[in-house]
Amino acid sequence: MEIIISWLGTLCLFAGSVLAIISGIGIFRFPDFYTRMHAVGVSDTLVTGLIVIGLVLQIPDGIVIVKLLLILLMTLLINPTASHALAKAAILSGLQPTLTKKK
Repeated sequence: MEIIISWLGTLCLFAGSVLAIISGIGIFRFPDFYTRMHAVGVSDTLVTGLIVIGLVLQIPDGIVIVKLLLILLMTLLINPTASHALAKAAILSGLQPTLTKKK
């Protein structure tokens, strides 16, 4: 059973790392601020969740789990709020999204 939990933790850490790399690529690939912010804002929350879950499964110490879950809770609350604040500030400053033509 311990080996299965360790493998699940490793899988979560690997998946979180791959998604972090993909979201980093999204920063350079998307055309404007809003799509870049969306790529990072959404994936950042998922990446943090996967990595924290992977660490919880790898380190079964009580106080460490509590600290990691607090980090996860704070991330789940702060990331969407920060993304919203950035988008609102961009809109209020007059930054327009890039519009593409449909083919």
